[in-house]
Amino acid sequence: MQAGFQVPLKAKRLVSEFYLFLVVLLFILAVSDLMVGVSNDAVNFLNSAIGSKVAPRHIIMIVASIGIIVGATFSSGMMEVARKGIFVPDNFAFAEIMVIFLAVMITDIILLDFFNTFGMPTSTTVSIVFELLGAACAVALFKTLSEGGSLGTIVEYINISQALTIIAGIFLSVLVAFSVGVLVQYLSRALLSFQYERRLKGIGALWAGLALTAIGYFILIKGLKGASFVSDAAYAYVREHSVLILVLSFVVWSALLQLLLTLFKINVLRLVVLFGTFALAMAFAGNDLVNFIGVPIAGFESFLLWQNSGRDATDFTMEALNQPVRTSTILLLLAGLIMVVTLWLSKKARTVTETEVNLGRQDEGAERFAPNALARWLVRAALSGSRLLQAAIPQNWLTALDKRFRPLRQAMERNDRDSNPPAFDLVRASVNLTVASILISFATSVKLPLSTTYVSFMVAMGASLADRAWGRDSASYRVAGVLNVITGWLFTALIAFGCAFLFAALVYYFSIWAVAALLLLATGLIIRTFWLHKSRERENAAERSSLQAAETTGGAALLHETSDAAAASLVAVRKAYTEVVAALEGEDRRQLRRVRQDVAALRKQNDRLQRSLYRSLQRLRDRESSDGRLLLLIYELEQDLLLNATLVAEHSLDHVDNAHLPLQEFQVATLARLQQLIASYLSFIIDQLQAKEFGAAALDKLASDKQRIFAVIEDAIAQQVSGLQNGQISARNSKLFFALLLKTKNLTAIGARFVKILHRAREDSPRLLLKMENTGV
Repeated sequence: MQAGFQVPLKAKRLVSEFYLFLVVLLFILAVSDLMVGVSNDAVNFLNSAIGSKVAPRHIIMIVASIGIIVGATFSSGMMEVARKGIFVPDNFAFAEIMVIFLAVMITDIILLDFFNTFGMPTSTTVSIVFELLGAACAVALFKTLSEGGSLGTIVEYINISQALTIIAGIFLSVLVAFSVGVLVQYLSRALLSFQYERRLKGIGALWAGLALTAIGYFILIKGLKGASFVSDAAYAYVREHSVLILVLSFVVWSALLQLLLTLFKINVLRLVVLFGTFALAMAFAGNDLVNFIGVPIAGFESFLLWQNSGRDATDFTMEALNQPVRTSTILLLLAGLIMVVTLWLSKKARTVTETEVNLGRQDEGAERFAPNALARWLVRAALSGSRLLQAAIPQNWLTALDKRFRPLRQAMERNDRDSNPPAFDLVRASVNLTVASILISFATSVKLPLSTTYVSFMVAMGASLADRAWGRDSASYRVAGVLNVITGWLFTALIAFGCAFLFAALVYYFSIWAVAALLLLATGLIIRTFWLHKSRERENAAERSSLQAAETTGGAALLHETSDAAAASLVAVRKAYTEVVAALEGEDRRQLRRVRQDVAALRKQNDRLQRSLYRSLQRLRDRESSDGRLLLLIYELEQDLLLNATLVAEHSLDHVDNAHLPLQEFQVATLARLQQLIASYLSFIIDQLQAKEFGAAALDKLASDKQRIFAVIEDAIAQQVSGLQNGQISARNSKLFFALLLKTKNLTAIGARFVKILHRAREDSPRLLLKMENTGV
């Protein structure tokens, strides 16, 4: 079988134009890959600056943009990864190389866009490495089979030692980065404490000078290596005089910062964070640009080599890719500009950044990730180890350290008043950036490959742990979040390898038809994830607005909001009950699933609002404590109400899903009657909540309506028991019907409690209800 693309054209010119089209396609895919890649990798250099609110967002973005442009020109030497780092180009023909490169680019776009949509940071380095590995293995396998060779010869096509070194270095960086982040942050906090403003006057210049020296050296080592405009002699000079450069940098930086601190009262940590943001943005562009345009550039170079050879595409092998090539600075700058534009415009970049910032924030709040068994075990093990360690340390030492790790009360109160406070302070932000810079520059100096995403993320998580941001009330959630991200990294490798292998196989056998189909697939998936992300953004924006309102409003306004939220829950339950009865009669599984999902989403939202309520109660004045008790009761009733509505939907769905016998005529008639009564009953309660009317007359009417519903339920229960005893009704039918009747009874009783509680509050303290009547929405 002929390898690579099967081009049904004999004319050399037309064949050349066909491969030129593929090269152009690679560059078009590269633009898309730049966009989705920047959206994911932006978290590496924006996390610390945005999380600490070191400056307005537009200033942070300008600093990062300059770093990207500068770093883009430093990327030339990194392009070798795509050319020869994973596979052996000598053993592949030009046509086969194009199969590999196309499969890699299409896979990378789909994979990174998927992670961006769900706000999960991943490594573009890992994705490109495993995509190259997967596609190269596929082509090597099918080429070997077509030539009748042994499967053992496949290893000759792959640069096994280099691939293993890259993979080992990347995953080793996870453990090292986390450990170093924990150690440095612990020492930094012990030295500076949370009252760092006062301590900066004495040691701030030295501490910041050390940080800027490390970041500056990182720029030199990481940036100059392989830069398209820096000679090898200049880079060698920097390496040979590293100690002298470090000492001079420390002296100059410390003196300059002490001057700024003394004369202008400038917070030197802000300079560290902004300079570090620039440095990491530069490193990102310098290190990860290869992940997006390295493959198209290698494809273009391969095309030029093949075109000048005058040989057939299936016979011309690519030994020339082993030779180093300097990429055009203009091309690198163009790629950098695309990255900057994407950074400013991409909403998915914000989503990914929020994930890491929230996992490292100092205070409590709504947690995105649910705890799992492994996270709980790790937290319990850490607590046990902490107790053993504390037992070995003198108590006076522990007391002194505890004071340094205790956030200032004034800062906590200031954060409570701020609807969107910093996630952590400038000390942690500067540690994140400095440690990440040191680790990346050290790895580069010893030629150890690593993932900037993994290093940046794990340093940030280690610093969060050392800073006691993962308290006992949030540790299980935060650890679960970190484990989810790490699991996502592992899946990145597996999915990248598997998809690239599959796509390369399809392109190898079906040529341009497979390319067209895969492009349509990628386009469809990107459009779908775009609308999915937009929908999630709308939901998150509405939820953030509700949470901020709940956390910042006072007692009166909060009481008003809570009453309105309770009315909204009752409206949702009324709608859900009506739809369940109709769907159960028609055995509509799809409708029952939709109802269950809607009620579950409402329960989840109510749970988050309840957590925000607890934060709001901390800010209520003593004279408003009765307001807080009332709010808690209302929210608990809401949860009970939604729980029973969920069970009504789940019992009905389980019955229909298992294709059990439908309800009998008297059961359908009973549920229809109950649906009418419940709708009228809940509508009355909703009107009372919205009008803030909780008088004795309302209670009397409510009691009368409740008894009417209870009477219908009791009659239905008696009839059901009789039918069950006579063998006219099955046990499964009875299980469903009894559950529906009892949950309906619970819904009725809970609805009555809403009005009773508010009526009692009115009787006990008219001030509460007066505030509700006078408070605007």
